[in-house]
Amino acid sequence: MNIIFAGTPQFSVATLEALITSEHTVCAVYTQPDRQAGRGRKIKFSEVKQCALEHNIPVEQPLNFKTEAALETLKNYQADLLIVVAYGIILPLSVLDTPRYGCINIHASLLPRWRGAAPIQRAILSGDEETGVTLMQMDEGLDTGNMLAKVNYTIRPEDNSSSLHDILSTLGAKALIDLLPAVEQQQLKPVTQAESEVTYAHKLSKQEAFIDWNTPAAEVLRSIQGYNPWPVAHTLLNGATLRIWAASPSPSSSTGVAGQIRVDKNKLFVACSDQYIEVTELQAANKRRMTARDYLAAHKIDKLKLG
Repeated sequence: MNIIFAGTPQFSVATLEALITSEHTVCAVYTQPDRQAGRGRKIKFSEVKQCALEHNIPVEQPLNFKTEAALETLKNYQADLLIVVAYGIILPLSVLDTPRYGCINIHASLLPRWRGAAPIQRAILSGDEETGVTLMQMDEGLDTGNMLAKVNYTIRPEDNSSSLHDILSTLGAKALIDLLPAVEQQQLKPVTQAESEVTYAHKLSKQEAFIDWNTPAAEVLRSIQGYNPWPVAHTLLNGATLRIWAASPSPSSSTGVAGQIRVDKNKLFVACSDQYIEVTELQAANKRRMTARDYLAAHKIDKLKLG
């Protein structure tokens, strides 16, 4: 098949690479317009654009599809199929109807659970035992299309949003390659999403990542894992921001005030409402990430209170 790929961040790259090495032809790549990034405000290409250029694939970067020129360019590629993975631009019906077999989206959740912007993080934050990827035929709604395939994944205790991102990216790529023969032979078996089971994965904010030490340890740990790598769970120490990158459960029940620090044998423990957690990696304001052991070597914080 002649396939157009639309995606922008790193999550999309595994699928693009899988398509490039498949028997199909990626005739064009669509990605969001270049943007300024970093302190120097230099123009930064998306990860998908970088991959496309490395393989000499034409790159299109329309701001949207509201102009005749953008639609005409799309039609001229005469694509059989459009694959969309975290593109970040809403596709109107005029785009969805252009490819011969329509548009297929890879979404990082088991739909209809966690439609929307942050499905990986919301699954962890909610304590879901299982997540996965769903391949769906796109329609005009937000992740509302008929489901074509699902791959389940059991969330491990050590998973954070960063590790889960990489795992689901790979699972989605493989699932798509497995599905393409059925697309080409028109043997798909679409399944309607159950509206009664819909939940929404709302966009993340920095404010929600502020740690409430008056909650149970399991909830605090989920926030630390769910907000890694962004916006990163954080608290206050002596009025300055302290980012918590990693932590683990501690068997010790908490008898102290929530948020109080206990240092024991170069290990950093913090009291939650029911028990302690051990903070293993952190970052003080304007400092690099470091292990708790390295931080404790330079700071006396025993019995201080966070929050």
